[in-house]
Amino acid sequence: MYQQPCPAWISTMAVVYVPSLLRGLTEGKDRVSVSGLTLRQVINNLDAAYPGMKERLTSGDDLSPAISVAVDGEVVRVGLLQSLAEDSEVHFLPAISGGGGRE
Repeated sequence: MYQQPCPAWISTMAVVYVPSLLRGLTEGKDRVSVSGLTLRQVINNLDAAYPGMKERLTSGDDLSPAISVAVDGEVVRVGLLQSLAEDSEVHFLPAISGGGGRE
């Protein structure tokens, strides 16, 4: 389902910390400010400013299983529906998979 970028009148600006593997899309920037009230809106607006981001961060209508997201220091549990506060910090991280632990 396509969602329009967040309207310009929305003043909530998240600071998105860009992982090194995605910095080629942000011209090397390690953090960018993006408007949005939800993680979905932030990703849509991030993609509008830096084409290709949405493709790398999502799979269908959800977050990519290869990505974990932390908002304000807490791992996101509700996916793209995660709401953001004014000046939230968003970190996209490679997902850590378990298994193979020693006993």
